[in-house]
Amino acid sequence: MQKDAICTQELVQNDTATTKSLPWTRQDTTWMLSLFGTAVGAGILFLPINAGMGGFWPLMVMVAIIGPMTYLAHRGLSRFVCSSSKPGSDITHVVEEHFGVGAGKAITLLYFFAIYPIVLIYGVGITNTVESFIVNQLNIFVEVPRLAADGAPMLTEAGVQIMDKVSGVPRWLLSGGLIIAMMSVMVAGEKMMLKVTQLLVYPLVAILAFMSFYLIPDWKMDALQVVPQAGEFLGTVWLTIPVLIFAFNHSPAISQFSVSLKREHGVNAARKADVILRNTTLMLVGFVMLFVVSCVLSLSPAQLAEAKAMNLPILSYLANVHESGFVSYFGPFIAFVAIISSFFGHYMGATEGMKGLITKQLRSSGKEVSDAKLNKFILGFMFLTIWGVAVINPSILGMIEALGGPIIAAILYLMPMYAIHKVPALAPYRGRFSNIFVVVAGLLAMTAILFGLVS
Repeated sequence: MQKDAICTQELVQNDTATTKSLPWTRQDTTWMLSLFGTAVGAGILFLPINAGMGGFWPLMVMVAIIGPMTYLAHRGLSRFVCSSSKPGSDITHVVEEHFGVGAGKAITLLYFFAIYPIVLIYGVGITNTVESFIVNQLNIFVEVPRLAADGAPMLTEAGVQIMDKVSGVPRWLLSGGLIIAMMSVMVAGEKMMLKVTQLLVYPLVAILAFMSFYLIPDWKMDALQVVPQAGEFLGTVWLTIPVLIFAFNHSPAISQFSVSLKREHGVNAARKADVILRNTTLMLVGFVMLFVVSCVLSLSPAQLAEAKAMNLPILSYLANVHESGFVSYFGPFIAFVAIISSFFGHYMGATEGMKGLITKQLRSSGKEVSDAKLNKFILGFMFLTIWGVAVINPSILGMIEALGGPIIAAILYLMPMYAIHKVPALAPYRGRFSNIFVVVAGLLAMTAILFGLVS
């Protein structure tokens, strides 16, 4: 423990000369783009719907607070991973090192369940995005009768049967093929994932920025004149915090990111991580929130509610209602790329958490751990469950509100702050106002679901 504290003290007290010895490199850019890609999927697909339904001015408060929230929380998690005295320790090992075997298992379980539902969400999201594109842009569809809750066909007031358009490609086949394609990149390894992410993020950023400005002529400025009552205003912000946290979350990639930096920079890893995370946050807030504001001002609250009811990403909804051919074809493309880039980081975190859980359990039972067999089992489990949920097609925003935001808040916002308070290796980071800010944000996210139930 004393050795850990000394190493961390050196890390915190790096002088100007040490900082200058860590120039920005191409690898830093690669990691920044990978972290950006991990977060940007949810940010541009689902955030405009929930954030925009509450009005423009609550959205401005969210713009102001999300930058500090995102940077400080992810910085805390990275510092926690970097605090390990054992080389190559990922978050599941660091938790056990600092909190013991029992607490290590509990937090690793929570870590897994913070990320795993998001992987399921992206399985649903990619299927719905491509299916909507096939039906609405390529016009490849079949008509099926819309059914009521009791299974009877639904009719209009005139007695005409209501028909829905569905993709000509069976959903089970479409979702299975898409999930296999995304998982294949992860099976190819970290270097392949980083390379593909980098290739995806550059066009994503360019088209995302262009789309944000392209929607400006459609802005409905009357939204600026609507100011909710104080209670409603604060309630809207409070209820949206879990979705905000989810939308800007790139914690699934933080563990491997921190391990990689520690391998390359040693005791300077946390200092290097701070810079990369700061630049990632600036990039995220700049591009994502500009896009969110542009979407919210170009659509009415009723249209946003319709997008939520249809379980569609905002870009797919825009493609269906906008008269522009550019939006119709590039909207789904941006959504598709954003989901893939975000899927990679979350899949990496989910498999890391699951592997840690199973390994700890087997070792505590005195059993051998075969990496090859374990990796095959995890691969099969992930494919079957993501595929199954994609076919079932549950509410995406419902999953985010109930599972994603609150659990992520516990792991990303509260656990590192608790570690700073308890772990000797992190003692130099104590007594800072930023720690209080992160804890308050995390508690607001976790209590928002209770506020939603009683409001």
